[in-house]
Amino acid sequence: MDSSQQADYYPPSAFYFKVIFGGPQETADTSFQEVSGIASEIEVETVVEGGENRFVHQLPKGVKHPNLELKRGIAPMTSPLVKWCKTVMENDFIKPVELKPVRVFLMNEDKKPIRGWLFNSAFPVKWEFESFNSTKNEVAIEKIVLSYTFSTRIV
Repeated sequence: MDSSQQADYYPPSAFYFKVIFGGPQETADTSFQEVSGIASEIEVETVVEGGENRFVHQLPKGVKHPNLELKRGIAPMTSPLVKWCKTVMENDFIKPVELKPVRVFLMNEDKKPIRGWLFNSAFPVKWEFESFNSTKNEVAIEKIVLSYTFSTRIV
């Protein structure tokens, strides 16, 4: 970023994003209220140095990722994501679980991605519906939690 771009830079808004579920028929779904779990963390192993009690080393073991969580208003049964969740959660593992790449993009005002992440080999591990409450006037929300093998920054 050169100095003229730095002067005009303003941190992007977090409310305009798009989620794309890959596979043979790529499906874009921008109707999510919230996406969370975009993070990476290095696990460390603590090693005490022998003969020298003052030193404790933190050695890297590997990278771990939290589950990806998607929240939105309850979608119709015709939604490709609902069909995928239903197949995984209600098929008693008769068929292998279908793994899909999931991409999340943070968009700018021109509908162009300014940040993006790929979550490889994702599959639903939790499909939750928030509680219903007769004293509140709120949208019924479903939360879909996805596990994946690794994530990569793509934009």
